[in-house]
Amino acid sequence: MTFDLKKDGKRIVIICLASVIMAVNIKTFVSTGGLYPGGVTGLTILIQSIFRIFFNTPVSYTLINLLLNILPIYIGFRFIGKKFTLYSCLMIILTAILTDVIPDIAVTYDLLLISIFGGIINGFVISLCLSMNATTGGTDFISIFLSEKKGVDSWNFILAFNIVIIMIAGLLFGFDKALYSIIFQYTSTQMLRMLYTRYQKQTLFIVTNNAETVCEAINTVSMHGATIMSAEGSYEHHARKIVYSVVSKEESKEVIRAVKEADEGAFVNAIRTEELFGRFYYRPNE
Repeated sequence: MTFDLKKDGKRIVIICLASVIMAVNIKTFVSTGGLYPGGVTGLTILIQSIFRIFFNTPVSYTLINLLLNILPIYIGFRFIGKKFTLYSCLMIILTAILTDVIPDIAVTYDLLLISIFGGIINGFVISLCLSMNATTGGTDFISIFLSEKKGVDSWNFILAFNIVIIMIAGLLFGFDKALYSIIFQYTSTQMLRMLYTRYQKQTLFIVTNNAETVCEAINTVSMHGATIMSAEGSYEHHARKIVYSVVSKEESKEVIRAVKEADEGAFVNAIRTEELFGRFYYRPNE
């Protein structure tokens, strides 16, 4: 596990910035609205609320959050990547400490505005962490483990976990806050899908006269293979080759740039891939 001063220094700075934004979001929008975000953050806040209201005992956010993250962190170290998990731990610990230190600040008391803008900020922070090859902890570790190592669509599992949190919060503290929490989670998810594209895929159809060179360019950039198909141009009836490949949306622009360098006359059609079955290469986390 090596340390690159420029690359890793940038990651540390951005992760620290993400921690500050996440903690401020919790202590402003989430706290003011009495919302229960998804994942371990929402479960931590729910446990805090239970102890405060039913037992009249304040409990540290840091203590609960770190205890809940023990298993996900183990999964990260064991199955995902040591460096990836270490940076995630930085995010988890710093966010937890800042959440305990920063006082509650009310930006607005409008629950709809709180749910929407709090969700936007939450989704932005999560995508920022993921872009730096780290996570905000909790269910993110489990989601990545199931997606990359087991080939399982983890969305339904995470959704079910969040529904349980919301149902418990609704039964204990009223369903108005629980329903606003759903808006928060939905907004956060949409923001994340828009900004983070690692698990989104694009199908490339490339009409070219240099199929072998194009395939090499695709493999060099993305480590993905390609299929070469014979075709015929309808206008001049010249023989053509069509290269078919599926790459992640995150790397598609770089792949298309490499294809154009390999064959300036290549015709590239990029199509969003809705579902994919079979083996698909993901760059391993460090």
